[in-house]
Amino acid sequence: MRRIFGSVRSRATLGATLVVAVALVAAGAAVLLSLRSNLMEQAGNEAQRTAQNVVAQLAAGKPYDQLDLDDESPVQVVDANGTLVAASDELERISGTATDAVKPQPQSGGTGTGAGADADDDDDDSGRGEAGEIGEGTEFSDGSATIDGESADYRFAAVPVEAGDRGRLTVYAGGSLDAEQSAVNTALTVMLIGFPLLLGVVAGVTWLVTRRALRPVEGIRGEMAAITASEDLARRVPVPGTHDEVARLALTTNETLAALQTSVERQRRFVADASHELRSPIASLRTQLEVGVAHPELLDLDGAVEDTVRLQGLAADLLLLARLDAGERPGDARFDLGALAREQAEGRAEVTVEARSAQVAGSRGQVGRVLTNLLDNAARHARSAVTLTVRREGEWVVAAVADDGDGVAEADRERIFERFVRLDEARSRDDGGAGLGLAIARDVAVRHGGTLTVGRAPAGGALFELRLPQAQ
Repeated sequence: MRRIFGSVRSRATLGATLVVAVALVAAGAAVLLSLRSNLMEQAGNEAQRTAQNVVAQLAAGKPYDQLDLDDESPVQVVDANGTLVAASDELERISGTATDAVKPQPQSGGTGTGAGADADDDDDDSGRGEAGEIGEGTEFSDGSATIDGESADYRFAAVPVEAGDRGRLTVYAGGSLDAEQSAVNTALTVMLIGFPLLLGVVAGVTWLVTRRALRPVEGIRGEMAAITASEDLARRVPVPGTHDEVARLALTTNETLAALQTSVERQRRFVADASHELRSPIASLRTQLEVGVAHPELLDLDGAVEDTVRLQGLAADLLLLARLDAGERPGDARFDLGALAREQAEGRAEVTVEARSAQVAGSRGQVGRVLTNLLDNAARHARSAVTLTVRREGEWVVAAVADDGDGVAEADRERIFERFVRLDEARSRDDGGAGLGLAIARDVAVRHGGTLTVGRAPAGGALFELRLPQAQ
């Protein structure tokens, strides 16, 4: 059961079916109530017309035994004391009115005659009352009656009338509810048969539509499973031509795969380049130590120390890059970038410093490493002078390092920030470094919410600008 309703298609079908079922039940109940109300109103109107016909006769002073009563509908005439004074001839049983009597009671005096009055009384006025007037305020009630052996439910209308010397009378007349019951039962039967069929159609259509809509998702899932099994990140999931959420999901998945492929390839290149860069100083150091063991007098201590320092610096660069790639947060400590710039330039005779005080937030050590890398890079390419300035520009603090060297060609101004990239491939590794300094500098700048760009200096060399947001 859990597996059946664990799919999106099953849950969508069940949800749509339940929603339609609730809507159908609510609509069906409303239809039945409206239908019953209308038919009840029609039965009441019919009863009221029958009662008003009798009331008009009573108001005109017509005797009880001469009233024209509808033999197909139950009719009662009741006086102010609740006594039945006239009724339909075929009435055998009644309920829902003021009295359940079906046979009129004999009347005395001049109030009228009963149903069994002597025929000789028709020649005088003892059976006729004075003319009266129709009262106001019809009341309705529900009940049942038996006429000529047939029982049925009725809607009764009670209409009062002032009948002159006969006092206040009330006429009860019934309108049959057979049509109402028949119509309601028919509608209920149609609903009980039609609703399940309609729900079946809704469930089937929803199942098919959802299946068709989710078919691309199954294709994406299958391709992702194949990519996971083959570890081939060059593969891509199929993109449907529907231009809907599923298509956007496929596009986003392919973008993620592309980013993952780039990251993996970058990681592989990084490992390969790091291994290559580490191999050279390690091999040189090993050679010098082996020579020193065999011939102590030939041991180049200065060269061994230089290779060790270079190896130590390369290991530190690789460790910092690994931390940056892992998403290490730079922190939010405040420090003075101007003071840090003067500190990093101290001891460098070729560097001129013009640094104003400006507060930034982040890792002081990492930003100091950026300035060191920029100054080292400028010193390698400058002819005679390097300038380090720190200034404010609106909400930014800008640290600029300029040299008077040959500069960087416009086509290479983005490539120099890639890892292990050195434009001068002919120079020695000892002079040129491993090609990680500028890559580290840009990564640190981005982690601090800033930028690092290169352009042309006024003296013709390279101009590196580090922009960091001012500390609030």
